[in-house]
Amino acid sequence: MAIQLNLSAIAVAGQAAWRRAKPVVLRDVVILPAIGFLGIIVLWWIVALANHELMPTPPEALVANLDYILNPFYERGPGNLGIGWLLLASLRRVLLGFLLGAVVAIPLGFLIGMSRPAMLALNPIIQIFKPVSPLAWLPIALAIFNLAEPSAIFVIFITSLWPTIINTALGVSSVSKDYIDVAKVLEMPRWRQITKIIWPASLPYIFTGLRISLGIAWLVIVAVEMLTGGIGIGFFVWDEWSRLNLSSVFLAVLVIGLTGLLLDWAVGKVEELVTHRPRTSN
Repeated sequence: MAIQLNLSAIAVAGQAAWRRAKPVVLRDVVILPAIGFLGIIVLWWIVALANHELMPTPPEALVANLDYILNPFYERGPGNLGIGWLLLASLRRVLLGFLLGAVVAIPLGFLIGMSRPAMLALNPIIQIFKPVSPLAWLPIALAIFNLAEPSAIFVIFITSLWPTIINTALGVSSVSKDYIDVAKVLEMPRWRQITKIIWPASLPYIFTGLRISLGIAWLVIVAVEMLTGGIGIGFFVWDEWSRLNLSSVFLAVLVIGLTGLLLDWAVGKVEELVTHRPRTSN
């Protein structure tokens, strides 16, 4: 009987807490974001009305893009593909370059964070190449590979290196020296120190670097595809602009933004699964 009363009390308290929190959740999750999106649409509408010869209004853009929206994976001949296929082609390039970059950057970050000679040797190289625009690597990549596809992946690879290297090295070097001293007292092997102490403590920094790298990579692929052509969301933007079809450009901008948001969310979920703690919102 006492257990039933306790359960009833917990249920009542939970319902009361939800009733108090519901207006706040509704405001923060639904109302305020909706106001923000509505403001963007209103601004777009005003600008479109002021330059209506070239720029469509939101309803006109929606009608013009219905075929892309309702049939994103159509195939109507060579090069005539739905926006879904173009998005997948861009995602494939980004993920390949990003994963290759992570495979190289994380070990390098560990090496720099754990070894002062390695840091002194590699830090000048990182500081020189880090500010270089990713698109500056594209002519070099084209000269090496002589093909657009591997060149685009190479540019993404280079782009993905620096944030992950820097954040990984920062995470490794930030591990408390007391933990390392205790491990030495216990005569813990070096590999075990890395796997049991340094790696878990560095994970938040590593995932921060990965998130930054993936975000930059997704930005860069659009510009790279504009220059190299072929199949991809970036070339779609350039091709539609060449035809003065701004309705499709607006659709591509929305798709690119939503995809970037989903990529960041996915990395955040992986971080939660690996570190076993909720990700703090930015």
